[in-house]
Amino acid sequence: MDQSTRKSRPIYDATSRPLIPRHVKLRFDMARDRWVILVPERVLVPDDIAVEVLQLCDGQRRIQDVVDLLAAKYTADPDLILTDCLALLQDLANKGYLLAASEPQP
Repeated sequence: MDQSTRKSRPIYDATSRPLIPRHVKLRFDMARDRWVILVPERVLVPDDIAVEVLQLCDGQRRIQDVVDLLAAKYTADPDLILTDCLALLQDLANKGYLLAASEPQP
């Protein structure tokens, strides 16, 4: 697939409003006793921090809002949280598992 036919992915910054698309589900799996991300033909097992970040990705909150909530909850450095959140969310977006709120749902 060349660059002209590849679907572009959002590039996230602190003002982006990420959201989980309809084809991706964040669910608690009773059998595994863990949260999982269900995508077509895949099951991802995120760590506890990733789950907390993803639960806040509703398409309404900006990434900076998520960072502020987590920084207050954990009394942590917002700059470090922002760096980690952007890396996590960008990785998921690059794989097609996360959208920006302004993107159409597939």
